[in-house]
Amino acid sequence: RVSLLPWSAGDCRGSLDGQWRMAHDRLPNQLPDAIRDGTGLMWVSIDLCVVPIGVGVSLSPYVATCEKVIRATGLTHQLGPNGTAIEGPWDEVMECVRACHDALHAMGAPRIYTTLKLNTRIDREQSFLDKVASVEQQLQG
Repeated sequence: RVSLLPWSAGDCRGSLDGQWRMAHDRLPNQLPDAIRDGTGLMWVSIDLCVVPIGVGVSLSPYVATCEKVIRATGLTHQLGPNGTAIEGPWDEVMECVRACHDALHAMGAPRIYTTLKLNTRIDREQSFLDKVASVEQQLQG
């Protein structure tokens, strides 16, 4: 289960700039050492779409609940119209996915269909916000 941290991701959720800073505070501090010393830390970026089945047509209460779970983890994330991008250490991100399922089942969803796309890379440090910025830079040129 995801442990709820004493602070909330609300510190950075107000702006993409804040989330970018948070991602870069974690990336340089955790990833290179783990790759060098073999501690097994793998940074992952995912797109998560969790759909409860058998709960009617309005899914916003379920999406909001899952978003609260994600925010409580402190992981870097970005809510989108068709899912949420989340990044961080593999185990923490996967625990977050599990916690979303647990929360939606606790709301009475008898079945949940999840689409999960994930990306790992060990050749360089790059957050999902870096990827977006790279495309935005190409559009400027």
